[in-house]
Amino acid sequence: MSPGQWWGYGALGVVVGTFGTLIGAGGGFVLIPVLVFLHPDEPAANLTAISLAVVCANSMSGTVAYARQGRIDWRSALLFSLAGLPGSILGAWTTHALDRRRFDPLLGITLILGAVVVLLRQREPAPAGGGRATRHLRERDGTEHRYTPRIGLGMLVSVGVGWLSSLLGIGGGILHVPAMVYLLGFPAHVATATSHAVLALLSLAAVLVHAADGTLAPVMGRVLPIGAGALIGAQLGARLSRVVQGRWILRGLGVALAAVGVRLLFMRAQ
Repeated sequence: MSPGQWWGYGALGVVVGTFGTLIGAGGGFVLIPVLVFLHPDEPAANLTAISLAVVCANSMSGTVAYARQGRIDWRSALLFSLAGLPGSILGAWTTHALDRRRFDPLLGITLILGAVVVLLRQREPAPAGGGRATRHLRERDGTEHRYTPRIGLGMLVSVGVGWLSSLLGIGGGILHVPAMVYLLGFPAHVATATSHAVLALLSLAAVLVHAADGTLAPVMGRVLPIGAGALIGAQLGARLSRVVQGRWILRGLGVALAAVGVRLLFMRAQ
């Protein structure tokens, strides 16, 4: 790899890390379409291995930043991670069964469906307050969140999210954040931070599967510069999240999903 390519992949990692951490998605939904465009003939398993390794680095860095801010609901994160682990492992295994003719359209459709869910319901639901709230989270800066999470439903959702996100290399945040906000009763800022903690564990499990089956080693030359950039971007994204309102996080997520999803389908249609 030339120095120019190395720095190019590093810059891509900064963008992926910043935006992925800002919306709690880990950046895989940005990275995997770019890899699909850059490497049209490469097996899907190789691309998902790269993406998930970077997502893992990004989400771990972002989780540290969010933990310092006191924005993670650790109880929910642990339960959702335990529920999603089997699906995450299975998804990493089954990626090998998908060729690019099926992988690319499936990825595009998944991203578009995620965008539809978010953009049709841009308004962040008001969290439960007063005596109805069962969870109270106070950030380091004094910001308080009162809400009533639906833990049982969240664990069920995490099973499917873990499988599909590892299968496609998107990490899971693009699915988990809207579900946590619209279905499970989490405030948007708590959802992005908690989703990052879940994503760190699920993506690590998927990366270990790819390392064990020999898919990861040949692509490490690209993983390292993208991952290094993502670590920097994750810290920047966490800082920006303090000043970006929840509804703008969700709108940005929806627009990004629609753009890359349509592009993937259009590319395959040509």
